[in-house]
Amino acid sequence: MADHPFDQPYRGGFIGPEHRFALTVYFEDTDTAGIVYYANYLKYMERARSDMLRAAGIDQRAAMEAGEGVYAVAEVNIRYLRPARLGDDLVIVSTLDAVRAASVVIHQQVMRGAEHLADARVTAAFLSPDDRPKRQPKAWVDRFNQICEGHSLNA
Repeated sequence: MADHPFDQPYRGGFIGPEHRFALTVYFEDTDTAGIVYYANYLKYMERARSDMLRAAGIDQRAAMEAGEGVYAVAEVNIRYLRPARLGDDLVIVSTLDAVRAASVVIHQQVMRGAEHLADARVTAAFLSPDDRPKRQPKAWVDRFNQICEGHSLNA
C-alpha cells in the first residue's frame, strides 16, 4: 500500500510558546445529551501534553525503556466553564507555567474557537523507575526553558 498523508496520525505543534492540538468531539466522548463527559477533558489534555512533549523533541518512550524515568501527573486543578458537544471542533492550548528540577506545570485550555470551555493546571512529576521523584534530564529542562522564552523549535 502506498504511503499517503492520510495514513499519518495528526500532530499538533508550537506557535511561539503555545502548543496547539486540535480534535473533534465524537459520539463516544459524550453522554446521552450529546455533551462531553467531564473526564474526557482530561483525556484530551493528556493527548495534547503527550503531543507537546513529542513536538519539543522529548521521547518519553525511549526514556522509559532506557530506565531514565517517566512523567506522571501529580496534580490537576481544572475548572469547567462551558460544555463541549457532539461534533465540536476543539483546540487544546498548552503552555508551560513553571519548569522545576523534577516537574513541570502546564497550563491547558480547551477552546471552541475563541470560547473557553475548560481551564486546567497540570503538574507532571518526573519519576525514576522505582516511582520516586527525580531530576528531569538537563536537555529537557533546557528545551522547556527555550519554549518558555519563545525560541523557535525548528532549529
